[in-house]
Amino acid sequence: MAAKKAAKGAKGATITVVQTSSVYGRKPGQRETLLGLGLGKIGQKRTLEDTPSVRGMVQKVAHLIRVEQAQ
Repeated sequence: MAAKKAAKGAKGATITVVQTSSVYGRKPGQRETLLGLGLGKIGQKRTLEDTPSVRGMVQKVAHLIRVEQAQ
């Protein structure tokens, strides 16, 4: 658990998000959040900085994406 907290707060920490579901039929806010994360098609991946704002966006569309710890 301590290692997870250290990685989360470490400078330069990143996460990789992968879109797993379509945006069709979703609320406009969810579509815009996916675009803000740099996603738009199923299977698309983006490596992003692990910041509170990115974590909030990930939480909003957690049912549409998969999160992986980047190395």
